[in-house]
Amino acid sequence: MRTTPTERTQATAPTLRESYFQPEALQAIAARLRSEYQAARPFPHVVIDDFLPAEQLAEIVDELSQAGEIAHTQRFDNAEERKLATDDESRLPPAPRHLLTQFNSAVFIEFLESLTGIEGLIPDPHFIGGGFHEIKRGGFLKIHADFNKHRRLRLDRRINLLLYLNRNWREEYGGHLELWSTDMKTRERRILPVFNRCVIFNTTDFSYHGHPEPLMAPEGVSRRSLALYYYTSGRPEEELSGDHGTLFRPRPGEPARARARMLLRRLLPPIVLDVVRNTRARASKRSS
Repeated sequence: MRTTPTERTQATAPTLRESYFQPEALQAIAARLRSEYQAARPFPHVVIDDFLPAEQLAEIVDELSQAGEIAHTQRFDNAEERKLATDDESRLPPAPRHLLTQFNSAVFIEFLESLTGIEGLIPDPHFIGGGFHEIKRGGFLKIHADFNKHRRLRLDRRINLLLYLNRNWREEYGGHLELWSTDMKTRERRILPVFNRCVIFNTTDFSYHGHPEPLMAPEGVSRRSLALYYYTSGRPEEELSGDHGTLFRPRPGEPARARARMLLRRLLPPIVLDVVRNTRARASKRSS
């Protein structure tokens, strides 16, 4: 029988809200996948299918579907990203909120340290940039490297975790997570966001990834995921750089305008970019 990383607190407990990550099962997964993770290209990563018991994860999907868009606190609609998100756990239904808490638990942190070889990982209780993500038909997230500092906690971002919630997802819907080479010349991997697929990867200034093609799912069908980010106090010297926000990079053949915009993101400090975004958002509201 396949080992799963969660176990119910009672034999009759039917819900994810009564389940917790089990250290023995998680450490077995880490031992099995550690070498694969650290040797993966274009940067350390792993894809784990059937990560949680399906009936328990289905509970999350059902609760989020019933909540509708009430959970979303952020809306992005620009040249780089078109998506919905929330990092406010208090707006989420009980099951996804419980699972987010478990992903930030000591048991799960020890699993991540064993898997990745990165010690001293620290979870983010504020879920900055993470939490619940949703992309609807036509939405996208261009190729990028992530912001590298947690400004509130003053920590360095090291690990991303994505858990996909998309039942009955089809290849033609798209929504693939793409992993690109450091020089942005080669797409090294393309990952379909199917239900209960967990993707974990190192994040640096050159871990380029995204969902760059507009989603082709039917109306009413969206690409959903839970996103968790993990940090350390400091990072290896070869990975050090100045504080920056998301670094979008054009793929080969994308317009020169996109290249210029992405160069500005590298040159301007994050506080200036925040002012520009807020000004545009206010102008958009006044014109609507």
